[in-house]
Amino acid sequence: MRKTFAPGNVAIAEGAITAGLKFYAGYPITPSSEIMEYLAERLPRLGGVVIQMEDEIASINAIIGASWAGAKSMTATSGPGFSLMAEAIGLAVITETPIVVVNVMRAGPSTGVPTKTSQSDVLQARWLAHGDYIVPCYAPWSVQEAYDLTIKAFNTAELLRTPVVILSDAVIAHLWEPLVIRDEKEVTIINRKVPKEGEKALPYKPDPDLIPPMPIFGRGFKAIAESLTHDERGYYAPRDDSYRALVLRLHMKIFKRLDQVFDYESYYCGEDCDYMLLSYGSVARIAYLAMLELRKRGHRVCMLRLKTLWPLDEEKLVKSCSARRIIVLENNMGKIYMDAERIFRDREVYPAPLLSLELPSLRDVLEVINTWL
Repeated sequence: MRKTFAPGNVAIAEGAITAGLKFYAGYPITPSSEIMEYLAERLPRLGGVVIQMEDEIASINAIIGASWAGAKSMTATSGPGFSLMAEAIGLAVITETPIVVVNVMRAGPSTGVPTKTSQSDVLQARWLAHGDYIVPCYAPWSVQEAYDLTIKAFNTAELLRTPVVILSDAVIAHLWEPLVIRDEKEVTIINRKVPKEGEKALPYKPDPDLIPPMPIFGRGFKAIAESLTHDERGYYAPRDDSYRALVLRLHMKIFKRLDQVFDYESYYCGEDCDYMLLSYGSVARIAYLAMLELRKRGHRVCMLRLKTLWPLDEEKLVKSCSARRIIVLENNMGKIYMDAERIFRDREVYPAPLLSLELPSLRDVLEVINTWL
């Protein structure tokens, strides 16, 4: 264990190293560039590889290829670069390729304000690519959690053979806080299943847990990375039965482990509360302070903070708190609010959009909340 003082981008890089990162490909883009810069110096000393690619499209395709060669792989970008990765995200989903993609959100649309923050890419992380799929997504609220959730992201990717998104933002990226970097023996590290040596396994034939062992290129296995709808052999299969079986399995292998993928924290939700604040990422830091201030003023307020944005454990969320009124605080026009309104359909759910290029102030948050109190 090593204690240090670091920004969020470095915490993500160190979390990836702890999780076993061996290949990083990326293209510089504010506010994520420090992840690549830090890894370019550190990872090669640990036996890994860092490559600056010509663009974001090449970056994500490079890490898909590296993953099929057996290396834990990651790239990092921001909203505009994430948009360019759309097609390859779909490729990683249908080929069941474990990769980690970091999106350090900044203001948009388009080029927006490159050096400022936002939480506007929440639905982009959920539905970036075309087709029917789900990609797990984690949103840290602190430097330490950026480290911890990066390890969780790699473990989820390896366990479920799926791409995973870390949705950070410019505030977390450049925020300096204490950071505990753990040794590999101090954390749980998951590695993907591979066929046994000499086994003639089909590349997409699942085990009872719905996850196929992943054949690695160059190790004597029959490995096919097929982007078309395919059968267990990896052969193109444009039939209802093959399509239905593939899509259902891609969903169910994740939903059957929802208790492992979904994570959240609650504060005072065990009490009898009138209001619950629902938030995530950097904005949750101020929402937490607002909750404490409102409680001082005599309001019965609790808070729930999402660490996992997708998939949501709807049953667990409904049971988390009995508050009749829910206020959703986020730095966008209401992305998670739309799901909260659907999930808590028997309660009053209010949007609290905080369109701010900086971390909203406590006064700003209290003003928005007071609209609904």
